[in-house]
Amino acid sequence: MAPDLHVHSLAELAATVWRDQGVRVVKGTELDPNTAQTEGMSRAAAINRARAGAEKIWAGTVTIRANAKTGAHHHGPVESVIYVVRGRARMRWGEKLEYTAEAGPGDFIYVPPYVPHQEINASRDQPLDCVLVRSGQEPVVVNLDIAPAEPPEEVKWIDAIHRG
Repeated sequence: MAPDLHVHSLAELAATVWRDQGVRVVKGTELDPNTAQTEGMSRAAAINRARAGAEKIWAGTVTIRANAKTGAHHHGPVESVIYVVRGRARMRWGEKLEYTAEAGPGDFIYVPPYVPHQEINASRDQPLDCVLVRSGQEPVVVNLDIAPAEPPEEVKWIDAIHRG
């Protein structure tokens, strides 16, 4: 009988661990605005170490006010994915921010590590709402002193699947 009780106790322990350390749901009304902010943008954390126990990713929302843009910067070794929920995002990147692409609702933007870039709300009168996911917990931002090139070169995503 003792082995059955021991197995039963382990099963109860496992259930408690899964219950307390398993899936997390963070409601849209529970986002934490106490995170790194940029002028013209409002970020709120959904998934991070403090809120969900995440070790390798950070996820949250960002709202960029109409016609706002960041300065040139990069995020060090951190990868970023931006999902556009509402509005029009314009990204500029390169040594002189010489490349540009735009994304709208339903589009994803991938920003590799160390890529100099600038995020812009392409609308003069509507906010831009996005979901942001980063490959790290720290809000790494390295500001760069880059004078933007004019006019930027538009870059289309062309690969084996997207032929232009």
